[in-house]
Order: sequence, then C-alpha cells, then structure tokens
Amino acid sequence: MLRQSCPSSYYFNVPLDMWFVDLLTRPSAIQAVIVLSAVCALGLSLAKFRFRGISLGITFVFFAGILAGALGLKLDPRMLSYAESFGLILFVYALGLHVGPGFVTTFRHGGTILNLLSIGVVLIGTVLAVVIALAGWMPFTDLMGVLCGATTNTPALGAAQQTLKQLGQPSAVAALSCAVTYPIGMIGVIILLVIMRGWLQRHDHAKEDDNDEEAYITSYCVRNPALFGHTIHDIVSHAEYTRFVVSRLWREGKVLMPSASTEVREGDRLLIITRKAQVHALTNLFGEHETKNWMEENIDWNAIDAHFISRHVLITRPEINGKSLRDLNLRYLYGVTVSRIKRDDLRLLATPDLMLRMGDRVTVVGHADSIEQVVRLLGNEVRSLEEPNMVTIFLGIVLGLLLGSIPISVGLNFPISLGLAGGPIIMGILIGAYGPRLHMVAYTTQSANLLMRSLGLSMYLACLGLDAGGDFLATVMQPAALQWIGFAALLTAVPLAVVAVVAVVWRRKSFATTAGMLCGAMANPIALGYVNDTIEGDKASLAYAAVSPARHVPARDHRANRGDALVHLMRVPSARAPFVHFLPTTPSARSDC
Repeated sequence: MLRQSCPSSYYFNVPLDMWFVDLLTRPSAIQAVIVLSAVCALGLSLAKFRFRGISLGITFVFFAGILAGALGLKLDPRMLSYAESFGLILFVYALGLHVGPGFVTTFRHGGTILNLLSIGVVLIGTVLAVVIALAGWMPFTDLMGVLCGATTNTPALGAAQQTLKQLGQPSAVAALSCAVTYPIGMIGVIILLVIMRGWLQRHDHAKEDDNDEEAYITSYCVRNPALFGHTIHDIVSHAEYTRFVVSRLWREGKVLMPSASTEVREGDRLLIITRKAQVHALTNLFGEHETKNWMEENIDWNAIDAHFISRHVLITRPEINGKSLRDLNLRYLYGVTVSRIKRDDLRLLATPDLMLRMGDRVTVVGHADSIEQVVRLLGNEVRSLEEPNMVTIFLGIVLGLLLGSIPISVGLNFPISLGLAGGPIIMGILIGAYGPRLHMVAYTTQSANLLMRSLGLSMYLACLGLDAGGDFLATVMQPAALQWIGFAALLTAVPLAVVAVVAVVWRRKSFATTAGMLCGAMANPIALGYVNDTIEGDKASLAYAAVSPARHVPARDHRANRGDALVHLMRVPSARAPFVHFLPTTPSARSDC
C-alpha cells in the first residue's frame, strides 16, 4: 500500500542516524519524488561531460537509475508505473505539439520514403533472426525475446508470448531474454550513431535543404511583352502553377507599393517572394531574372526605400488565430503587403489561403502609420505568449490517451491499440497542425515546449533505470545471457547500419534526418534525446515522428507479467505505437524584406 505521508511522530521515534536512510528506503510519495529527482539531477549533471567531444546526453539519467536500483533503492510499484507512464506521455505529446505545425508541409515531401526506410530496419532484423533460428544457433523461444529486446519492441513480446502459449511452448524464457537484451537495443542505437557519425557526415550530400514551402526572395525585370499593361491581379490569376507575392515595384528610380490593380510596364523591376523551385518558371513569365542575391543576411531593407518600412509583427490576439490572410484583407484595408510569415523555424510564403496562428511572426511592408494599425490588429505583445495555454495541453493529453486506448480488431485473437505513446503523439500532431481551425491556441514557446519534453523524458528514463537496476546485474551473469547479448548486438547494429548507409548515400537524406528516422524505427526516445543534444535543429525530431513502422501494441497480455521484477525492465508503455507520416523541415531563409 502506497503511504501518502508519514506521521511526524514516526520520524521523532526514529534514531537520527537512521532518519535519512529510512526516508530513502521506505516507500512513500515523498520518497518517490526525492529518489526520482536525485536520479534525474545526477544523470543530467553527468550529461554535461564529454569524452573526445562525445556525450551520451540525457541517456545518463537511465544509467543513474540503474545505479540507484542496483544500490537497493526501490519505489512503490504503482508510483513507479505512474511516473514512468506520465513522463512518456508528457514527452511524446509535447513532441507532437512541437512538430505539428509542419505536418501538412512535410507530409507532401516524401514521408513514404522515411517510412519505407524504417520498415527496412524491421525487415532486415527479422531476416537475420530467421537465419539464426534456421542455423540452430539459438532456440526459437530465446530468439523471439532477443529480437524483441534488440528492437526495443516489448509490445511485440506480448504477442509473441501469447503465440508461444497457443503453441504449447514455454513463454517465460522469451520474457527473460528480452529483459536482458532490452538495454542493448536502447543504447545500441546511440553507440552505432557515435561510431558511424563521422563516415555518414562525410557522405552527407543531402538534397533536403531547399524546402519547397520555404519563402525565397528574388527579383525580376519585366521583359515579356505579353504582360505589358496587365494588372498584377491578372498576372497572378493566370499563373496557375506558380505562387508568388510582389513585395515591391521599382519604376523609373521610384519604389511603389504594388496592389492588385497596379499595371505592369516594360522595364519594371519586381521584388518577388516565392519558392525556390518556381524561380525558373517565373523567369519564363517575367522575362529576365536578376542576379542580385536578396537572401543575404546584411541587407537593410528599410534603407533600400525610404518611403516604406518593413516590420515583423507577432500575432498574439486569440481572435486572429485560425483566420486566413484573405479574411484579414490587410492590403485593401491598410494598404500594406504581407510578404512572409515565420512559424517556428519555417518561413512561409504569404498566400491568401494561408491560415494564421498564435505565435506567427508576420513580415509587413508599407507606410509607418498603416503598419501601426496592423500592429494593433494582430497584437504584437510578447508577454501574452509567455504563458502557455494549459487547457489545450491537458485536454490534448486526455484526448490522446482516449485515442490510444481504443481497441482495434484486425483479425487477431486480441485487440490492438495505439497505446500511451502513439495516442498522445498523434493527438499532439493533430492539435499542433489543425488546432487553429477549431480556434484552439496550441502555441507554446520553444523554451516551454523544451521544458515539457526534457521533464517527461527524464522521468521516463529514471523510472526505466530504477526498474531495471535491481535485478539486472544478477540476470546478466546467467550463462545464456552472454549469448543473448551478442546476438542482440548483431540484430541491433546490422539493420541500423545498412539502413543508415542506404538513407545517406542512396536516398540523399541528411545525417540528422537519418538519425531521427533510426530512433523512430526503434521507437527509442532515449536515442532521440542524445541526437537532439548533439545535433542542432528539429530535423531529427520531425523524422522521429514521421516514421510509422507496421507494429501495433496489444491492448492486453503484454503487461500480464508485471509481478515479475525482470519483466518490469521491459515495461515501455506502448513505445512502439505507429506514428503519423511527415518529413523534416529545412533551414530557414531570411526573415526580412
């Protein structure tokens, strides 16, 4: 029974030299908070140390938990299960919110490729396991557990155990071998990335840097006679396959603020905001593409033309959340041009149908008095964004857990579900991507979202380590354990190495995208934490959430053996749930103009 508190009289009757020991060893809510906090603090402190520039980052929290468990620190099982589950839920939901805004954009750009690569990890590991079984190098019952542990796929262990029982085969050995080899699968991804990082980065010739959704600034001189005398509205409406915004127009040495009714003349110079992939098509349209590089960092846009100013305006009014630029009609009402919109690390082309959301930074060009009116309309108050919308966060977690708990029958003898990891991350992505359509304020500052992810992952790793530490050393010393560990290392390393080479060399994926994809294919948040600590940007996180391996979580049976301390090691709640397709975004273009 979990004791919520200890009477104060109890501690007065405990000898002073035993008070501290009793506080750490007697299960209680206070003891659980102290132990988990101490384990996280120790692990995060060790994460700052590097050996030859290499650090395992937040993974040290897991090792600190194993050390604490080996020293005899134990938490109440229900408290441990709650903290572990809540930590995982918080991490994956915050991750979903973070990458959600780029969902639609990245889904269009080859999410299938990353999913096929992640499925390749599964298939290669399965083929290796079949070869090992046919060669007679390991009993089939042992091998099933080793494969589940090497791929950190404990939900599959539940299905495997049930199948073994139906076949009349012992299932306890599979659970034991999975318990021993599970840490190999978790840490093996990190070790492989550390070993192969140099080679992969030398062969990193990724073609991901030019995201078709990123705003690209360039200029044209009108030489096409077919355009002379036509308005900008006519030109835009007839250019069906291109999207662009005319930010400025230079004519006879003067700068004009173009509107839909502005007529284009021969020799006009147009400053265009478009997408890089459409530069060639616009060259054919206007006639001459100027060579000036408008993407340089040191351009002073306000000095280029003294009559207009360029300003970034932050959307902070909830009334604007979910509205499109067409709904606001800023050019007609205020005479200003919206050239681009910065959303997180993306700089989006300001098309009329683009939906705005809280936290967007809008680039507005126009007269000073007109821009001030736009500022009052959009808000531009940073303080109003510093406090996250907790209603959306908790409501999203509730909806995610409900989604993850829905039993689905697919012709098996037991139902499957998305689980504690799949449901919240999918709901986070959906709310982050489509919440503004329902006028839900899903915006959180980067620091707030990072805090949620770090707190959740640290709790999760600390609980995993504490759960594994008590019996891990004794289990590893068994004679069969060395064979299990050896084959687990093989089943972990070979598929990851092969797919990494294919992704970087053949499919031209960046190292960050490949690393995130491998972590997602193994459903390994520990490795993702290491990757995020050592690689800048969000490519890895986006790739992690992109992959959707064809694995499902049994809604029952895989938790049947929770009373066994060894099976506690395998308790990764629904970590192998399928995720939603989308690809990583790319480095941003300039934000001024």
